[in-house]
Amino acid sequence: MVAITLALLLAAFLLLCINIGRGEYSIPIPTVVEVLFGGGEKVERFIVMDLRLPRGLTALLTGLALGMAGAITQSILRNPLASPDILGITAGASAAAVTLIVVGGGGSFVGLLAVLGIPIAALLGGILTAVAIYLLAWRGGVQGYRVVLIGIGANAMLIALIQWLLISADINDVSRAQVWLNGSLNGSDWEQVWPVAIGVAVVGTAAVISSFTLGALQLGDDTARALGVRLQTGQGALLLAAVALAAIATAAVGPIGFVALAAPQVAMRLLRTPGPPLIASALTGAVLVLGSDIIGRTVLPVELPVGIVTSALGGPFLIYLLIRNNRKVTA
Repeated sequence: MVAITLALLLAAFLLLCINIGRGEYSIPIPTVVEVLFGGGEKVERFIVMDLRLPRGLTALLTGLALGMAGAITQSILRNPLASPDILGITAGASAAAVTLIVVGGGGSFVGLLAVLGIPIAALLGGILTAVAIYLLAWRGGVQGYRVVLIGIGANAMLIALIQWLLISADINDVSRAQVWLNGSLNGSDWEQVWPVAIGVAVVGTAAVISSFTLGALQLGDDTARALGVRLQTGQGALLLAAVALAAIATAAVGPIGFVALAAPQVAMRLLRTPGPPLIASALTGAVLVLGSDIIGRTVLPVELPVGIVTSALGGPFLIYLLIRNNRKVTA
């Protein structure tokens, strides 16, 4: 397990270097590594540190956040389909951001969001959506199956709201919103990196510290209680961490589909663990986002936002999970 986790860490660093090195001015990987550790020529340092590293780090941090958020939700709800994008949390963040883009400063509340900016609007939208889903799913406790069903319904309604906003908005605002909704890393800079880095570091560290509680919750409610875990408190705190991580990622670059769904399942199969491993899931998410950004930016004939690439790769994986779960039920 440790060897595979280290291999994922190395793969994430290698993809980061490849992402930084690819472009109109190509830089070899050894030179990228040299620059990252303080060496290199002046022009190479400018290209790496000022132009390309912020985008690469944003992709890395976004992938870490989504992978960890997916691992937490799937572990607590004990359902491989329970990820922030399926449950409507990402759609809630997107709806708040699109509302801010297309409505602008009209009204006191929206005007306040306009001052705070799209990232804060998306963060608030994701958290409020998660709270609403949690309250609707509460029946003396929270059951994974009920949360998934309510989340799918909330996701559908929020997507309908987003489409209505786009249809009724000014064409210029629609263009801005569509760029953001595709999950684009274009224009990433250091001002964008630092809030994501701080958020992922704080919330991710808290989640890792709570890994014992997460492991106990994977074993079932009765077993978790027997191990001394306060069930509702533990579930609520970890779900809040997952929501915060997903909302931070969405606020930074827009919705990036299927990473939170696929990363924990891929990590679980790589490490052959009974449940999604937290750190390995985060690293797998980073690998998926970095790899998708490289594909969308340099491999394809036309540059595509990273969200389109992850959705194209994640769609077939979702179908595979649905077929696999259906076979388990029928068996």
